[in-house]
Amino acid sequence: MTTTTTAKQQIKSMYLWMAVVIVIAVPVLIFMNANYGLTGLIGGGILTIIGIAACYEIEGRGSDRPARLVTYAFLALIVFAFLFPIIWMTMTSLKTAAETAKPLQLLPQIAQWKNFPEAMAKLDFQNGLSNTIVVTVLCVIGQVLSCSLVGFGFAKFRFPGREGLFIVMLATMMLPGQVTMIPVFILFRSMGLVDNLAALIIPAWFGSAFFVYLFRQFFSSIPNEVLEAARVDGASNWRIFWQLMLPMSWPVIAVVTIYTFIGTWNDFMGPLIYMNSKEKATIALGLANFTGKYGSTDVHLLMAASLVTMIPCILVFFAAQKYFVESEFSAAVKG
Repeated sequence: MTTTTTAKQQIKSMYLWMAVVIVIAVPVLIFMNANYGLTGLIGGGILTIIGIAACYEIEGRGSDRPARLVTYAFLALIVFAFLFPIIWMTMTSLKTAAETAKPLQLLPQIAQWKNFPEAMAKLDFQNGLSNTIVVTVLCVIGQVLSCSLVGFGFAKFRFPGREGLFIVMLATMMLPGQVTMIPVFILFRSMGLVDNLAALIIPAWFGSAFFVYLFRQFFSSIPNEVLEAARVDGASNWRIFWQLMLPMSWPVIAVVTIYTFIGTWNDFMGPLIYMNSKEKATIALGLANFTGKYGSTDVHLLMAASLVTMIPCILVFFAAQKYFVESEFSAAVKG
């Protein structure tokens, strides 16, 4: 009963927060439009107060109402501050080139939906998307497999120098990427991997110190008796890892997946260094060329292309967030 009540309260609070953000966002957007001026400011302030007060009346109970009201107002402003860049990007993508020159005019006079197909055509979206998907998917698979395997070895196998090697591996996190950039480029150039997508994929299959650390900590929390029971049943170390440890570590896999996906999808430096031809360009590299080729007069097209390219990252993030919530809830119930 307690769990059900808590879940209902969380759902209720979620819808209330959505209402507050909408109520706050709408008047601010109206105010930012130069056509409303001071009227928009006054109306925005009134509607904001009404929205927070409504949330306060529905949610707030007891003697802590003033503190709750101040907290909600402060958090609502923070939420809007984080959402405003996305709102601005969306509104700009629907403007004409002339309207982008007016910074105070946030809302377009007429939504220009044709900006999206035009931006995709100029970006060579299909080619960039296919290259980016290939690199991102293979990098995610490589990071999960390599980091989980190394983390399993550090967590469940005892061998001379294990702790020292683990410390050395963690110490590599202090090396900035610029230190290894030139040596790695020289190595890949000698291997003939310049202008080859393999140059962006191969490093992911050699693991990441941070992800190895995550897997190692997770595997260390699993009792050794579980592995011994599997060995008694005749399971080899590889079978224990593949059929027992890896399926149990899906919360860590979700973390590694979302970080690797977003990092690889938005990677600009790697493609800039290794990719020379237009056929091997990724989406991030295409967006940079978009700016240099079409200049600031086509900001609306650049925002339209950027808005489309960020959608997969948002979807992956919310998909992984769902698994995070489920894992925490199941752990709390079992505890």
